[in-house]
Amino acid sequence: MFSFNLSLVKKMLVPVALGLSCSLAAETIEVTDIAGRKVSLDPDKIENIVLGEGRLTYTLALLDKENPLSRVVGWKDDLIKYDPDAYRKYLKAFPQIADIENLGSPYAGDYSLEKIITLDTDLFILNLGNLLKAQESGLLTKLEKAGIKVIFVDFRQRPTANTVPSLLMLGKVLNREKAANTFVDYYLTQMRSVSSVVLQKKVQDRPLVFIERAAGFHPDKCCSTFGAANLGRLVDEAGGVNWGSRKFPGFSGKVNPEAIFTDDPDIIIGTGANWAEAKPNTAAVLFGYEATQEQAQKRLQALADRKGWPALKSVKEGDFYSIYHQFYNSPYHFIALQTFAKWFYPNDFKDLDPQANFVELHDKFLPIELSGVFWQKLQK
Repeated sequence: MFSFNLSLVKKMLVPVALGLSCSLAAETIEVTDIAGRKVSLDPDKIENIVLGEGRLTYTLALLDKENPLSRVVGWKDDLIKYDPDAYRKYLKAFPQIADIENLGSPYAGDYSLEKIITLDTDLFILNLGNLLKAQESGLLTKLEKAGIKVIFVDFRQRPTANTVPSLLMLGKVLNREKAANTFVDYYLTQMRSVSSVVLQKKVQDRPLVFIERAAGFHPDKCCSTFGAANLGRLVDEAGGVNWGSRKFPGFSGKVNPEAIFTDDPDIIIGTGANWAEAKPNTAAVLFGYEATQEQAQKRLQALADRKGWPALKSVKEGDFYSIYHQFYNSPYHFIALQTFAKWFYPNDFKDLDPQANFVELHDKFLPIELSGVFWQKLQK
């Protein structure tokens, strides 16, 4: 899907008083984004960036460890609302991000194109999952008429297929090719640490796994799960059989708890994040950089104690887990993959240490240190 062509590469010799110097003409490149759109731009002219989602910070941080948000002038406030722990980490490291304009949802009727133009925006980065919204709302047409370049990336819909091309494209567009290539090599090595083992597992020997998406987000509602995409795909890649993939083909879907009770999956994994600031009554496990083991275990136990759940095999046998929801939308999802694999096949992956690899990811590639809790197993 990814392509890259250089054009207008010219060298001009310019005579000056004290001799000769070389000047490189403006260099325009053409990339094909993850939506299949061909976009021509000059990376040297990308000075002001707007993010369709603030959580794209996870990706930009990999490409520029020194100051990942230095060019970001506007974003949606989802990072602030739904991962406040991470936002505070970045705010402490880079206080100037407090000045980034909160532009709201790019697809809302009151979204201000005038504000984007006022910010002298050169590049708008959007998630592939919102392509249809961008088209139907007229956002794409308006941005193009304003001369603002738009590219689509994807770390959510098809993470195992689109993460690498998204990173390589961003590396070229943002003049961060070396950083992108270095991380891609690391990412592929980490992914292969699981795939090289689980490829040998027969389908009949794989555990049936149910992913409860945003478990407890709405305390009085259950349940949502992933189909054969996103974390559902990672379950399959980790050697499990994703329950949702057998039920519906889409990205995610609603599930009646009785269906879970009937099938009684071998393993259940919920997702959680610090949603308490945006939704104070949430019953989710509040994973993140400020989470504690005690708090995570208490909330996980409460999820296991919901009506009907204690009778499930996964709860009784200690195969009831929860993991950081934001892995579903970042290149860090290889950590989730490794954690799943270790839960599914503890003997095969006894030497695999996702926690150590998460520490290494931060030390090598990110401008913030790892702290907090990002996954949890129910203690018997």
